[in-house]
Amino acid sequence: MKPARRVYVIGGAHSGFIGKFHPDFIWKGHPDFGKRENPTLEQHLKKAVIDTFETTGVPASAVQKGYVGNFTGELFAKQGHLGAMLAGAHPDLKYKPFMRVEGACASGGLALLSGIDAISAGNDVVLVAGVEVQTTVNAAEGADYLARAAHYESQRSCDPFTFPCLFAKRAKAYREAYNVSEEDLGRVVVKAYENANKNPNAHMHAVQMTLEKAGQASDKNPAFLENNEVRNFLKVSDCSQVSDGASAIILCSEAGLEKLGKRAQDTVEIVAYGHATAPLDEEPDPLELSTTKQAVRQAFDDAGIQPDDIAVAEVHDCFSVTELLMYEALGLAEKGQAVKLVKEGMTTLAGRVPVNTGGGLLAFGHPVGATGVKQALEIFKQQKGRAGDYQIPHDAAFGVAANMGGDDRTAVVTVYRNVT
Repeated sequence: MKPARRVYVIGGAHSGFIGKFHPDFIWKGHPDFGKRENPTLEQHLKKAVIDTFETTGVPASAVQKGYVGNFTGELFAKQGHLGAMLAGAHPDLKYKPFMRVEGACASGGLALLSGIDAISAGNDVVLVAGVEVQTTVNAAEGADYLARAAHYESQRSCDPFTFPCLFAKRAKAYREAYNVSEEDLGRVVVKAYENANKNPNAHMHAVQMTLEKAGQASDKNPAFLENNEVRNFLKVSDCSQVSDGASAIILCSEAGLEKLGKRAQDTVEIVAYGHATAPLDEEPDPLELSTTKQAVRQAFDDAGIQPDDIAVAEVHDCFSVTELLMYEALGLAEKGQAVKLVKEGMTTLAGRVPVNTGGGLLAFGHPVGATGVKQALEIFKQQKGRAGDYQIPHDAAFGVAANMGGDDRTAVVTVYRNVT
C-alpha cells in the first residue's frame, strides 16, 4: 500500500532494552537486589514517550492521535487498557484518542501501520509506541504466555517451549535441505552480538559472543528442548532475548512538518508498506516465510523498488534461522542461498546490505510489542546518520523493515526513503 498522504518519521527514542545478562537488570545475584526494582511496563512506556518528545522537540500538545503496540500486558504485567496508559505518559496527552494494537510479535508493526493510516485519514502529528515487559515470571511460565501467538490448541504440546520448538523445526528443515551447518547459524548470532556491543540501548550490549560458543551446543550454550525430533537444531544462543523495553516515534504529514517547524530533509519518508496475514492453524512451509514474502511483494511493488535498492534492513530474527529466511523473503538471496551473505560479510555494518545494525532481536532484544516500532526508529537513525558507534558507513537511500507475528502468521513490511 501507498499512504494516501505523505508520511514522515521525524525521530523517536527507546527506553533501553534490558533483561537477563544486562548489567542494569535486577536479579538475585545483582548487588542492588532488594534495594530497587526493574522498571515497570508503565515506566518503560513513559520513558520512551517523554524521551521522544525531548529528542524530536515535538510538544506533547501537538499530538493528535496515538497507538501503542503490546502483546501480553495482561499476562506478564497484569495490565491491559494500554491506550489509556499511553495517555498518562504526559499531562498534555490527556483526552487524546489513543488505542492499543495487538498482533503477537508484529504488534509494534501494526501500531506503526495504524499511525500511517491515521496520517492518510487526515491527522498531521501521530505518536506510535510499543512496549513489553516479560521478565516477571519464570521461563516456563513465560513460554506458555508467548505460546498464545501460536495456535494454542494444536501447537502448544509441541514442547514446553513452543516457539523455540516451532522454529527448531524450520532450522532442521533448512539445514537438511540446503546443507547448512550449525556453525553457519552461529555466524548470524555472532554478527548480532557484535552489533549490539556497539549499541548502548541493546539488551546484550555487555555480552560477548564467539563463533566457538555460538557454533555448537555446550554446557554454557545448551540445546534445551524436550522434543527429541528437533532438540539438536536449536541452542540458547539461537534464540532472541526475553526483554523488557519500549520504543516510540513521531509520524507527521507535510502539513504536520510545517506546523512543527520541521524540515523534510531531517526526516525519512515511509513510502509504502505491506501487511499480510495467514490462518493461525495452518501449517507453514518450513523453508519459506510465505506470509512475509507476500507483504514484501506488496511493499516493494508500491514503493517501486527492487531488492538491490535496499541499503539497510531491519528483519525479524526471532531465531537465527529466521534471519536467513528473512533474507530470502526480501529477495536479498535465492532460496537456500542466504547463508552465503553471512559468510561473505554482506550483511555486516560495513557490508553491502547491513541487516539488524543494532543487534536485532537476537542481541538488541525483543520486548515483543516494541520490536516493530524499534525497527522503524533504527532505520531512521541509520538513514539520518544518528546511530553512533554502529552507524553504517554508506548512504542509505532506501531502508526496509520486516516485522513478523507468530510463526509467519502476521507480517508487516515498511519501506523508508531518506529525504535529502
